[in-house]
Amino acid sequence: MTVASGSSRARWFPRRRSLRRPVLGRRRWLLGVLGPVVVAGVALAIGSGLGHSAPQTPAQRAGSLDAQIRCPSCTDVSVADSSAPQAVAVAREVLHETRAGWSDQRIEDALVARYGPSILLRPPARGLTILVWIVPAVVATVGFGAVGLVFWRRGRAFHAFGTRPLQ
Repeated sequence: MTVASGSSRARWFPRRRSLRRPVLGRRRWLLGVLGPVVVAGVALAIGSGLGHSAPQTPAQRAGSLDAQIRCPSCTDVSVADSSAPQAVAVAREVLHETRAGWSDQRIEDALVARYGPSILLRPPARGLTILVWIVPAVVATVGFGAVGLVFWRRGRAFHAFGTRPLQ
């Protein structure tokens, strides 16, 4: 706090701080936001096997398809997790079709034709069912934006007032 010559007001009221944030504060904020996003992106890329280019064997393809197909006689259980006779039959059918060289889409289409669209554990991304995928993402984005806006406004208000003398 600087005291101007002959001014008693300067002793008790500090100078107003500039509303501009220092450059170091901006960099720190940018690092605090982008750092975790970059780390999460790299972790997801590594975990998803992005760099792994070896083709899957028919048994591996059948296993991944079994995890996406619902057991016909069970409630919300995949064929891979069920030991029901109908689930075992569907798993054998999927394995037979993958060994025959069928594509994943062709296998899914054959199962949907036989059992109906409820055989798939994930809803298809077309028509009104695309809302199942879009609405949660939009709600989460708006929520995070609102929380960020509240923190940003509070930070600006805090920096605008500066320090106040005790009364």
